[in-house]
Amino acid sequence: MKVLLKLSGEVLSGEGRKGYDESVIKHVVSEIKSLVDDGNRVGVVVGAGNLIRGRDLKNINTIMADQIGMLATVMNAIYLKEVLENHDIPSVAFSSITDLPAVKRLEYGEVENALKSGRVVIFGGGTSNPLFTTDTAAALRAAEMGAKILLKATKVDGVYSDDPKKNPNAVRFEKLTFDEVIEKDLEVMDLEAFNMCRRLGIEVVVFNFFVSGNTLRALRGEVGTKITQK
Repeated sequence: MKVLLKLSGEVLSGEGRKGYDESVIKHVVSEIKSLVDDGNRVGVVVGAGNLIRGRDLKNINTIMADQIGMLATVMNAIYLKEVLENHDIPSVAFSSITDLPAVKRLEYGEVENALKSGRVVIFGGGTSNPLFTTDTAAALRAAEMGAKILLKATKVDGVYSDDPKKNPNAVRFEKLTFDEVIEKDLEVMDLEAFNMCRRLGIEVVVFNFFVSGNTLRALRGEVGTKITQK
């Protein structure tokens, strides 16, 4: 099965921290390895919150700030590729915004060849355009690689009726349709990403990435909240 895993930059540093934390990275490697060992063809989109967030650059034009953020995601893609390779997980980083020896130019044929050969494909550079989040990049790359499921790694165990930290009576949903998410005004991902997945029939699973083994369990429908067409 082709699957796209959406990771925040914070999974490389730990929540609220910057840079890279080796103890956290070991968990990331283990979770990706579980998908590969299960026989899946894996794509990854990684954010850059561990390095920089465009919205934090107060004195810089939004368009320019977003481009800085996109470059930071390429840095994370290269880092993740090297870490995976060091753990004997063949990987390749793709981007359409840079020309570096460590990063391949994003071409559909090259992506498909990498997936067929069993390599983890890591997409850096966002959508290559400013004003779009890495959620939208994840939906776009999932569509481009032919994945029918997008695993959205978070620090909560699914989609709730309300913020569970503020409302102890909040209800967790095991399964929702795209229409129900809209009707209930639930926060899953940004609107552009959500509508793309809805239009193209890409299932979304929101799950707690920080529990060991949860990524494969989420793919199998054992944990998290699954969002589908029907």
